[in-house]
Amino acid sequence: MALEIEHKYLVTSDKYKSLATKVINIRQGYLSRHTDCTIRVRIANDKAFLTIKGRNSGDTRNEFEYALPMDEAMELLALCLPRVISKTRHIVPYMGNKWEVDEFHGDLEGLTIAEIELSSSDQRYEKPPFVGNNVTDDPKYYNSNLSQIDN
Repeated sequence: MALEIEHKYLVTSDKYKSLATKVINIRQGYLSRHTDCTIRVRIANDKAFLTIKGRNSGDTRNEFEYALPMDEAMELLALCLPRVISKTRHIVPYMGNKWEVDEFHGDLEGLTIAEIELSSSDQRYEKPPFVGNNVTDDPKYYNSNLSQIDN
């Protein structure tokens, strides 16, 4: 079983852009958004994945990810309603950790969220100067819920 432990923060400035070492264009949608299990299809640059995530318990949940052929991923994205999320991910190394900063597009333009994946819930880390409020426990900022916001 794979565990995902992550903390999420709202981003307060675009300083992350100058620190980024990699940029990934992402399109993702949800085939299932049940509280106990979300199923996501993601195309990240030229790779595609199917990801299954279990129920959150604080900052931790089960996560399973599998590579998909691109043509199948595109067909599955067409099944994801009401919206496919489009975002640009900036990979930002900071004080020995990797931050993923997602800049959303389309109807979610203006929203930018930074995430850090941890090896344990009590892992200590330095927050970069571009992060603000911790929204880890706020379901409003789960990507699966962002995909449901009315246009």
